Amino acid sequence: MSMKKQANAVPAYSFGKRRGASTLMDRIFTGMVWGVGIVVILFIVGLLFLLLEKGLPLLSWDFLYGVPSEIEEGGGIGPALFNSFYVLILSLLISIPIGMAAGIYLAEFAPNNKLMEIVRICVEGLSSVPSLIFGLFGIALFVEFFEIGLTILGAAVSLAFLNLPVLTRVTEESVRAVPVELRNASFALGSTHLQTIRNVLLPVAINGIMTGICLTAGRAFGESAVIILTAGVSTSGEMWDFNLLSPGGTLAVHLWYIQSEAIVPDAEEIAQKTTAVLIFVALLINVLFRVPLWLNARKNQA
Repeated sequence: MSMKKQANAVPAYSFGKRRGASTLMDRIFTGMVWGVGIVVILFIVGLLFLLLEKGLPLLSWDFLYGVPSEIEEGGGIGPALFNSFYVLILSLLISIPIGMAAGIYLAEFAPNNKLMEIVRICVEGLSSVPSLIFGLFGIALFVEFFEIGLTILGAAVSLAFLNLPVLTRVTEESVRAVPVELRNASFALGSTHLQTIRNVLLPVAINGIMTGICLTAGRAFGESAVIILTAGVSTSGEMWDFNLLSPGGTLAVHLWYIQSEAIVPDAEEIAQKTTAVLIFVALLINVLFRVPLWLNARKNQA
């Protein structure tokens, strides 16, 4: 009887020891995760503070709507800011429908063969290609082949090409992540494949797709290499120039020009204010894209 008690006591003691060690390791790991997360958040907040503290208090409507000056101080960023939004909207109007259609095709209709695997590898490779390559492609296509020069149209299409691989892969993975039970339930109710995609797959996958759109929109708004090569560094000088064949220098390009080649006396101040506007607009773009998702989530919870 005593031997049985000893035999039972050893496993109980060993199990308790292992459980105590696991609890300690779990607390250590949790503390490390919290620590790394807090450090990263503090780093991001500190970086934003350093970039915004000098430029944000100096912003004014005259600066936002003013025309850039080549020699005299006090110039604004009006045409460059307008071109940034104009090029961004045009590029998204081109890339979002094509990218989503390509992603849905790869996820729902493409056959499972080696050719499609090669296509997926090519799309993933294009998503990591430097933006400079797309700028060189834009020069070859619009400047040399079509001979239309440095234009807003060339910049918008080149940015769309830059965003297409990312949007395609994000859409494909988001649609693939939808549980297969939802597809089967939709088919069981008599829905066609198109109705299933429109009414079931896309509403469920919209969060991932919108994340991809946010990433591409922020990247396109802050892009400079493609714009310099396809739209130039200057603007038409007009605040509301909708001509697609006008020069399309954007805010990011204007910041690069001010920091590298400008001779205006207040170049440093202009650069600080332009940086603040770039960061603020990039954050605003993400918020605007997220608001419909938040409202939709609250509606579904209610």
